[in-house]
Amino acid sequence: MARQSGPVRVAVLGVGRIGRLHAENLAWRVPGARLEAVADLDRAAAEACAARLGVRAASGAEELLADGTIEAVVVATATDTHARLVEECARAGKHVFCEKPIDNRLDRIDRALAAVEAAGVALQVGFNRRFDPSFRHLRERIAAGDIGEVHILRITSRDPAPPPPAYARASGGIFLDMTIHDFDMARYLTGSEALTVRAVGAVRIDPEIGAAGDFDTAIITLEMASGALVSIDNSRRAVYGYDQRIEAFGAGGMVWAENQTGRRTGLADAAGLHTPRPLDFFLERYAGSFATEMREFVDAVAAGAAPPVSGADGRAPVVMALAATQSARTGETVRL
Repeated sequence: MARQSGPVRVAVLGVGRIGRLHAENLAWRVPGARLEAVADLDRAAAEACAARLGVRAASGAEELLADGTIEAVVVATATDTHARLVEECARAGKHVFCEKPIDNRLDRIDRALAAVEAAGVALQVGFNRRFDPSFRHLRERIAAGDIGEVHILRITSRDPAPPPPAYARASGGIFLDMTIHDFDMARYLTGSEALTVRAVGAVRIDPEIGAAGDFDTAIITLEMASGALVSIDNSRRAVYGYDQRIEAFGAGGMVWAENQTGRRTGLADAAGLHTPRPLDFFLERYAGSFATEMREFVDAVAAGAAPPVSGADGRAPVVMALAATQSARTGETVRL
């Protein structure tokens, strides 16, 4: 049944760092949405967020899912709750925006995707970098054939500082937490699926991350079905800021995206050339893309259309991340 006209009524589950951002975007920057409520296990955090945005603080997921006026739910809770909440939202007839990853286990992802399909609701997965203007421009140029057939894609993704070791334990590791965005970019930019994954990981920054069973430095190579070769390099600490660069080289040329800085000025003097540092972290670097992805999700719900990042798009990078983890631990190339 077609929905009635008017703004899409949305609730947010989880008001940590990313959940608060989504709630603010829905309240202030997505004209087609109406933020109705927020909820969090930390009741005080939910109430503080709700008071700031002028909405109600719900007691939990049960209250939100039972509310017939809410059409869509943003799942921004801990990773290990994503798949279960996607299922519960689908069974309640709610459209879902789920932060990445849906889960770190494929059986749970598949169960959630089956619930979404059975309910006939929309699901969008939060790979926000697809909505960054620079990266979207690269995709458009590549798809238009401006550089011919892609031969090499190089992706650099380096954080300004490592996370606490406890986070490394809970996140599933660098490939599932950090590189997963780069795996999505590889698929998005080449329009192709990975055939092989080869990863080398090291601990060069924080021995405690190694003690937690993870890596803080990695290089990954992919062979895509299109024939393109992809090189990804990751580091948990770049002393000069948040380093996010992409270069696509093809038969007819090259396109690239450089780092973003807080100002577009430079200085040349006798000591050399001086430019500003890259922006400090992902909330600043990708602020616009977070708002755009939410607008496009809400627009898809309003139009009854398929969201731009599907459940299958959410599943594929997890497959690649699990293969990279296996490769880094065994030294073998993993064929998908």
